[in-house]
Amino acid sequence: MSNIPDSLKYTKEHEWVAPTATALVYRVGITDYAQAALGDIVYVQLPKIGETLTADKVCGEVESTKSVSEIFSPVTGNVTAVNSDLNSVPESINSDPYGKGWLFEISVEIEPETLLSATDYAGITA
Repeated sequence: MSNIPDSLKYTKEHEWVAPTATALVYRVGITDYAQAALGDIVYVQLPKIGETLTADKVCGEVESTKSVSEIFSPVTGNVTAVNSDLNSVPESINSDPYGKGWLFEISVEIEPETLLSATDYAGITA
């Protein structure tokens, strides 16, 4: 059974979204369920700082020893930060998907309303 923190929001594509200390800026990563399904992650392609992303559109990819999986932006907004540590330590996504394995931060104009609660996300991973 995968770890699904109640404090986060989720997408059907297995990304998590967490508010940061800055209003309307959110941190994004892939869920424990997704990293477990992918296996050992060896490479991550992230969006660039300043890039405008559209909700539900591909914005990067994660490569594992099993496959390559696309990363989808959970919300529309501008990338304000990326986790450059993943360039040298992509396996952080496996060992700490909700901490050191975060992918990028995105600023939005309005609070996202289409994300799933932990309970709803658990329902699609069961």
